[in-house]
Amino acid sequence: MLGRPEYRRALVFCGLIGVPVALIAFWFLVAVHQLEQLIWTDWPRDLGWKQAPWWWALPLLAPAGLVVGVVAARFPGRGGHVPAGGLHSGGITRKALPGVVIAALVGLPLGAVLGPEAPLIAMGGGLALLFASLARAPQTEASTALLGAAGAAAAVSALFGNPIVGAVLLIEVAGVGGPQLFAVMLPALLASGVGDLIFTGFVRWTGFETGSLDIGLPAPPPLGWADVLWAPVLAPALAFFVHWAFVGGRFAARFVATRTVRNTTLCALAAAVCITLYAVATGRSPAEAALSGESALSELARNPHAWPVGALIAVLVFKGLAYALCLGSLRGGPVFPALFLGGAAGALLAPLPGLGLVPAMAVGMAASVTAALRLPVSSVVLVVLLLGNVDTVALVVLAAVVSFVLVQWLPQGPDVPVFGEGPAERTPGRATH
Repeated sequence: MLGRPEYRRALVFCGLIGVPVALIAFWFLVAVHQLEQLIWTDWPRDLGWKQAPWWWALPLLAPAGLVVGVVAARFPGRGGHVPAGGLHSGGITRKALPGVVIAALVGLPLGAVLGPEAPLIAMGGGLALLFASLARAPQTEASTALLGAAGAAAAVSALFGNPIVGAVLLIEVAGVGGPQLFAVMLPALLASGVGDLIFTGFVRWTGFETGSLDIGLPAPPPLGWADVLWAPVLAPALAFFVHWAFVGGRFAARFVATRTVRNTTLCALAAAVCITLYAVATGRSPAEAALSGESALSELARNPHAWPVGALIAVLVFKGLAYALCLGSLRGGPVFPALFLGGAAGALLAPLPGLGLVPAMAVGMAASVTAALRLPVSSVVLVVLLLGNVDTVALVVLAAVVSFVLVQWLPQGPDVPVFGEGPAERTPGRATH
């Protein structure tokens, strides 16, 4: 294949397309973050409040639901995939681009409990096909799939700041290798995690060195047996929690499919009520329960003691409910809210005997994001890069594998709409992951 001239031309073309796609993805992310900062931080302060008032989400998410509902009902592509169906890379067309951009730029900054990764995947693939059309490049079924995947990877890598995450994520999202991919990767992933635990333990117990890739960077406290024993206990609980948020999202998607504009607005308003209840119950900013949770996760990791137990429980309950409603009605990605919910649960459970904050958050984030994505390898890579150390890799792998196996056996909920030109398309719930 590498020796074929057409493949080499496609490879070069994909590299060239990555430049404008990444630039557009960069400015799209800048716009989302700037709008979030403006709406949720700057405007309340300009109006004299220290933080957004408790009712702030109500007048924001209602019009967001209305706009997204109109896009879903009237625009080609319906604004992108329904998030309750997980991440997808197929079905992307150039005609869908306006709807994807409008739904994301309206819904995400106004408080949707979703991330930007799904719109970025759709935008990246659609832009790659658009540029190929403008360049009058020959387009076959194979080349269209290749260009779409390359554009999506370029866009999503701009979000995660790492090309490895983008490449691994798109390999699993695109389903390269079919169901056999997971059948082969899951045992290998589990065995590698167990091997890392045993190897690390023997190095510590015996004092012998075998050589390693350690270059001398400071390391966090070593893992203890309590950390390892807590992982298979906590991971199923968190996977169960996030999975049922997705089941709720599927019911919301079925509700929205009947009268799209009205019911999308109602779901968005219900999510705003959940966010408002969090602010009323805790006296904290409603922004913590709204939005994707990316900024809140950083604040939680830097200063977990600023979050009382009551606030952590409240954010899990009310943000989890708002997450389920947004998964079935608005447009965005499921990754960052799942990461935040897992991190918050880890911070809440960190005081358990023998369990530390870093291992607890590692297990929580790995279990939650795997339950959301059903992509175990991508989840492991993403969480490890977020944690920034290798000492917790074995826990992350163990939590991801346990989470992935568990959610395959749980009821999947009703069917959800798929990405397409017509609003009446459906796909079985299990097949959407």
